[in-house]
Amino acid sequence: MLIQQLINGITLGAVYALIALGYTMVYGILELINFAHGEIYMLGAYIAIITLSFLTISGITSANLLLSLIIAGIVAIIYCGAYGLTLEKVAYRPLRHAPRLAPLISAIGMSIFLQNYVMLSQGSADKIFPQIFPEGNITIANSTLTYIQCFIIISSVVLMVALQTFIKKTRIGKAMRATAQDKKMASLLGIDIDTVIVVTFITGSVLAAAAGVMVAMYYGLINFYMGYVAGIKAFTAAVLGGIGNIQGAVLGGFILGILESMGAAYISSEYKDAFAFIVLILILIFKPTGLLGERIPEKV
Repeated sequence: MLIQQLINGITLGAVYALIALGYTMVYGILELINFAHGEIYMLGAYIAIITLSFLTISGITSANLLLSLIIAGIVAIIYCGAYGLTLEKVAYRPLRHAPRLAPLISAIGMSIFLQNYVMLSQGSADKIFPQIFPEGNITIANSTLTYIQCFIIISSVVLMVALQTFIKKTRIGKAMRATAQDKKMASLLGIDIDTVIVVTFITGSVLAAAAGVMVAMYYGLINFYMGYVAGIKAFTAAVLGGIGNIQGAVLGGFILGILESMGAAYISSEYKDAFAFIVLILILIFKPTGLLGERIPEKV
């Protein structure tokens, strides 16, 4: 049972880590908590299911399930990336030099707006995500690792490695790191701060969209409210690892996922959503900088 819960926790943690990366990247650049980020994750799941519906009507899904899934994932990522770009230009850029409370309120407003928009346009009832991923599992020490869990864990790790490579090796990635350290100095050195911020929002949105599609396939059920709870947990993961720190967000995501899975199995599943808040409170009391907040001062 311990190994099974560990597998479940790693799967959950991989999703939390992907969403947490969006929080920590935006905070690293703007020192802003983007509370609308969880809704981007929710949007990714909805766009995927809408795309699959169109593909089913056109007959593509019945002819090639894998191709349909790939197309749905790509459409969700592109749409959410465009949404991240729009969000930055509409809700945050006009308030960039305003007092900190203003963009924070704007973020909360965008979160509520998007939830209501999806509820009104898609309905408030849960939607069933088609089970098009092949069934099956791998047995490990009397525990099962399903194919969809394998897919989520491997895909998440690949995306995390790709993000690290992007930040460490590319020109825009280096500009993001420089901007995170000192925006004014980076600007004086010729770095286009606006472009860096836009790329940061788009990158975070792409990761959140991928997480939304994975969770939709994993649970087979989505709703307009799913972004709120997942967003809070991912934010907790980012704080746990040290918000503004890429490695910390990944570490926090996996730790939170494992804690939640273990708590649900050995304490009570009814309180599984409360564990994130308990962890958040304990971090803020005993180590507000997070696990890696002091060891790695370099942000984004």
